[in-house]
Amino acid sequence: MKISKFAVATATTAALALGLAACGGESEPAAEQPQAASSGPEYAGQKLTVWRLGAPNEVFEKYMTDLNAAFTKATGAEVELQWVPWPDAQKKWTAALASGEGPDVTEFGNDQVAAWVAQDALADITEIVKSTPDFQQIPQNLWGYETIDGKIYAVPWGGGTRAVLYRKDWFEELDISEPKTWDELRAAAKKIVEEKGSDVDGFAFNGGSDANMSLSPFVWSAGGDFAAFEGGKWVGKLTEPGFKEGFAFYTGLVAEDGVSGKSRLNLNSVEISQRFAAGKVGMYVTGGWDVATIKEQSKGKITEEQMGFFSVPSKDGSGPAPAFQGGNDIAIWKDTDTPELAAEYIKLAAGKEFGVRYAKENGLLPLYPDALAEYASDPTQKAFAETFKVAKGFPADPNWAEANDTKAVLQNAARAVIKGEKDIDTALADANAELEEILNQQ
Repeated sequence: MKISKFAVATATTAALALGLAACGGESEPAAEQPQAASSGPEYAGQKLTVWRLGAPNEVFEKYMTDLNAAFTKATGAEVELQWVPWPDAQKKWTAALASGEGPDVTEFGNDQVAAWVAQDALADITEIVKSTPDFQQIPQNLWGYETIDGKIYAVPWGGGTRAVLYRKDWFEELDISEPKTWDELRAAAKKIVEEKGSDVDGFAFNGGSDANMSLSPFVWSAGGDFAAFEGGKWVGKLTEPGFKEGFAFYTGLVAEDGVSGKSRLNLNSVEISQRFAAGKVGMYVTGGWDVATIKEQSKGKITEEQMGFFSVPSKDGSGPAPAFQGGNDIAIWKDTDTPELAAEYIKLAAGKEFGVRYAKENGLLPLYPDALAEYASDPTQKAFAETFKVAKGFPADPNWAEANDTKAVLQNAARAVIKGEKDIDTALADANAELEEILNQQ
């Protein structure tokens, strides 16, 4: 598949779909394709390349097997599935863009739609969405990321936000209650380190490509923000009191309180989850999808009953802190050779039956109202449902991915403060200037 424009940065962890080996439109030449019988599936003999993000486990693979089998039964076409780990998304997607190869259908993070549309990489699927009854059941307010200049370029597949995954058994053992304030969170993390050892992170610091998923709740809880579009340009807000307060608390958990090791300042959520599975983490910010992976990686040593979630607390205990309003989408690459077949796939995958399954089995929030309502009584999902009510988004600019991932503006600032290389004011002033430069570049 050929994409007309190339950009180095089009992804975050929170979220892209990519791959190297697949090439969109790999269907055989028409003369060589098996012809479907007049009464048989319309696309028999064709192939569709689909990219999925994440580390496949038993649950995820079962879902994709069922989805692809249903697709093949309905259309006659085969699916070539590519799995790509979230942390590898940037480099693999960049390589795919450079080589001119891509998928027919892909999963990615909803906050990346603007960047992909800016690269002329996504097909306009407005008419497909409007003509699909199931898609009309998804609330209109959930199509914000996917709609650019009145045109729809992706379908919401599963909603998401972040909460704190914790060792429920450790909390019971150490007589720790779920934290409701920043001070209680700090105290709980310190107690875990004191009782479990200095090689254990009471509250793991995330310094990887998805670091701002962990930082942002503290910033937003303190009334801060990353940037705002004012007077026709992006204005950084990193030096304002609210951002500084949240940033100081988060970095202080390591620099002052020692609840996460200074030797682990570059770890992302995937690497932190591996340490959690090894019994080396008490709490960290993540999504519900990590539960199944941790159970598998720990080889039964950490069960679902030993894990729990609570919302990142607000500073003063007034309720959940705002967390990232995220989620995953599914879209069609503009230059696919099989647009009609790709349309059939997204209608099936994001339709109510498989759309609800996708969300539930991937630890996300279902977007169909009746399915989402069921989560109010689910202990595992309650924290996410409550947090989702106050969730917020990062700057809706195509260049955000470059600041967040490629240039790691906030990650570098945090490490500089924790290591004592810069004071907070200097680190944030430098980061603010860099953020503005990146967001405002043409």
